[in-house]
Amino acid sequence: MKVAVLGSIQPQPIEGEADGSLDLAKVEAAIKQDDFHFARTRLLALENTMQGKVLPQAYLQAARELTTRRGLALHLDGARLYNAAVKLGVPARQITQYFDSVSVCLSKGLGAPVGSVLCGSAELIGRARRLRKMVGGGIRQAGMLAAAGLYALEHQVQRLADDHANAERLAAGLRELGYTVEPVQTNMVYVAVAEQAGALQAFCAARGIKLSAAPRLRMVTHLDIAAADIEQVIAAFAAFCVS
Repeated sequence: MKVAVLGSIQPQPIEGEADGSLDLAKVEAAIKQDDFHFARTRLLALENTMQGKVLPQAYLQAARELTTRRGLALHLDGARLYNAAVKLGVPARQITQYFDSVSVCLSKGLGAPVGSVLCGSAELIGRARRLRKMVGGGIRQAGMLAAAGLYALEHQVQRLADDHANAERLAAGLRELGYTVEPVQTNMVYVAVAEQAGALQAFCAARGIKLSAAPRLRMVTHLDIAAADIEQVIAAFAAFCVS
């Protein structure tokens, strides 16, 4: 509703694939015909990583070719852009080169206390600043937050590999206990706990571990999670199995 009211935008969600991508054939089929009965299709938005999965470079290039051919802009929700870059072993700009605009989160794995940034052309940023002001998003005296963001970009990118390693260790430990765990690429672990979700949540809470009560449980490693914490979680899941 917010995007419709504030942005005059009509979203067209498309079901994602298991690898985190959108099927580009489905994307093209969803592009509205040039008819005044329909909202005009103007933008394709992709997320990388998507549920912890990295979109391949070849896929991004194919998406760029599609949007160019059909006259669409291409936006990257890069909340975890640097996780993708570290996983691929490439500079972030090698991923963002295909996009007209990019948003990047400075918190999450990078560890800044708050903040996201929007990247794009000077014209786009000028329009974005005006829209931000219109919806009350301006911040004065934001230098300390900006400094924290700069520190995150300068010091916290390569250490994302530690989060990936912790996620791999967590996944491996849970698989050894018999849990079904989806393949891990970056810092997200998805484990199937089915109808045990509520009981597992309560069991772990009693041991100082907070979980969501979700049948498809998502656990995310980040700056504040150490290797010892991973072992604590694995031990709690092991104890739950025999409880």
